[in-house]
Amino acid sequence: MKESNYSQVSSIASLAGARSWSPPQVESNDRLPPFRLHFSITCPLTILLLITCVQLTILAQVESRSPKVFLLRANDLVATRQRINSSDKKTEVALSKLRVDAEKALNAGPFSVTTKTVTPPSGDKRDYMSQAPYFWPDPKSSTGLPYIRRDGERNPEIDKIDNHRVLDQMQAAVETLSLAYFFTHEEKYAAKASELLRTFFLNTATRMNPNLEYAQGIPGINTGRGIGLIETRGLTRVVDAIGLLRGAKTWSEADQRGMENWFDQFLRWMRESKNGKDESAAKNNHGTYYDVQVVSFALFLGQRELARKVLETAKQKRIALQIEPDGRQPLELTRTKAWSYSVGNLDGLMLLAQLGESVDVDLWNYATHDGRSIRKALNFLTPFAFGERKWTYQQLGQWPPQMLFSLIRRASEKYGDASFAASIAKLPPAEAADRSNLLSR
Repeated sequence: MKESNYSQVSSIASLAGARSWSPPQVESNDRLPPFRLHFSITCPLTILLLITCVQLTILAQVESRSPKVFLLRANDLVATRQRINSSDKKTEVALSKLRVDAEKALNAGPFSVTTKTVTPPSGDKRDYMSQAPYFWPDPKSSTGLPYIRRDGERNPEIDKIDNHRVLDQMQAAVETLSLAYFFTHEEKYAAKASELLRTFFLNTATRMNPNLEYAQGIPGINTGRGIGLIETRGLTRVVDAIGLLRGAKTWSEADQRGMENWFDQFLRWMRESKNGKDESAAKNNHGTYYDVQVVSFALFLGQRELARKVLETAKQKRIALQIEPDGRQPLELTRTKAWSYSVGNLDGLMLLAQLGESVDVDLWNYATHDGRSIRKALNFLTPFAFGERKWTYQQLGQWPPQMLFSLIRRASEKYGDASFAASIAKLPPAEAADRSNLLSR
């Protein structure tokens, strides 16, 4: 039982004298009335029994308390934890894999944007910085400047600035550790997650400034673009991880307030800066993931009306604009990795639909008068994933049909008719060690 959760139990015990009580010594020639002897012995035992009952009640409340998460499903997480506590064998393999991942994460980091070897134009290494991945030196220029676009071809030069990689590593480690803490109650996982969060967001010397002024800059053209906001879409996982740390001894109220302050500043920058406004106006997947971030951060900060407004606007601004009546996503189909971008944008729209459940905005079932909808986009892609139709659009590199499988599984809880059930039946079963087995019922 965690001391931080049950301090009131200790207080009850102290007041009752339960920790120092011992049975009274009665001499053989004493004439203690039988009822007084009985009371003297049973009263402390009754108090101890009461304390135990209180402890069990508090434990049950903690176990059933839903975490403050928005993309993860709180009720499913609580149900999984209860199954784990009851030694449900169906969770053993996935939980074991999560433990292995969490043990590795205990040795991860610390992570900070200040570790890059270059300095942003601001002169402050705490400003996040990255380079546009699809831009290369111009072979016709003696200096290579300005760089030119080669869509879908990643320039390895971007790895010279490590901030994007460090951000991704931090997000993955914090998510893993927080889930491990939530399911196992082992404080070491929460302690490490807390350490990583403080280093990346809160400590003065190593924290990331809450802006992306210098993300995805193009050499010879600019020092940063709105498009760079796609690189922080994983911060939505950090928001949920913070919710999983609730109640941990190593996660303080000061930590919580510090993170809320950081996200408040970052959300304000997203909505007011030129880069943020540019990304909000993007019509393709960039606009989708901008909305995912704004809604997630707004919910984290208790700004429910802002979240609801963005979600309502997404019906026309994202779904109606991006999806054709037959389910095609033309802005993604023009890319050199058309399959990957089509699935990726649909993933973002489904994330928006999941977030919408927190404020009663139903994007799962929203459809325009001519049939544009999330489900229609999924129906368009499904035959290609199962090999029933040949993908005729461009797709550089590997063809990964399995990318769609997790989306089909997620949608299965929303679309339960016979036609969709047929698609579910075609899916290969998720591996026993897959983390998704812990995140859904």
